[in-house]
Amino acid sequence: MSDSKAVVVLSGGLDSTTLLHHVIAQGWDAYPISFDYGQRHKKELQFAAYQAGFSGNDLQIVDLDFTELFAESGSSLVTDTDVPEGHYGEESMKQTVVPNRNMIMLSIAAGYAVSIGAEKVCTGVHAGDHFIYPDCRPAFIGATDVAINLGNEGFIRPGFFIDTPFIDKDKNWIAQRAFDLNVDIARTWSCYKGGDIHCGKCGTCVERLEAIASTGNADPTPYEDDQFWREALKRETV
Repeated sequence: MSDSKAVVVLSGGLDSTTLLHHVIAQGWDAYPISFDYGQRHKKELQFAAYQAGFSGNDLQIVDLDFTELFAESGSSLVTDTDVPEGHYGEESMKQTVVPNRNMIMLSIAAGYAVSIGAEKVCTGVHAGDHFIYPDCRPAFIGATDVAINLGNEGFIRPGFFIDTPFIDKDKNWIAQRAFDLNVDIARTWSCYKGGDIHCGKCGTCVERLEAIASTGNADPTPYEDDQFWREALKRETV
């Protein structure tokens, strides 16, 4: 196992799972961390636990319940508001924003990193996130990196940084990287509705279906509707 430690924010979805395997393939000693923030798709944590096993380190699950604190946000991930269906380019997808989520999670992940002497925190934000999620954009990541280094001066590893290897890549690239790394895609969870199987209609399902299809590989994931995404792409507004 490498002496170079990296904390990896792992949701159990396609992006973060591919990130975990990417980091491991680069020779880093990966320390996965997940968050139970009251998300309706909490079952993603089961998939995170499975994927974390490839790191050789225990998965840390942080208990954060945003459902009461963020109730007035209207976010469909932590309230009873219906999860919108369609492509991420549609205006309705803003309902999936959880206020300040990445700032909170990166701050905690950084604290964990400082505690174990890790050299970086890795997060799977990508170019397709930039339109909807302001806390996935390069400017936010850069500012957070600076704040974490300043806030932990004298305690943090020299050269510490937030690593975002997918920030200029799209979802199609990530899906191909997953296949290149032999990631068990069927053992990842993306759907925001959190049903028995992926719905195939929410924004993250549509994006997932489109990305996997772009690779030309068979998608091993069962969906309630595996054709809706094609029509959703026609309505994309971005």
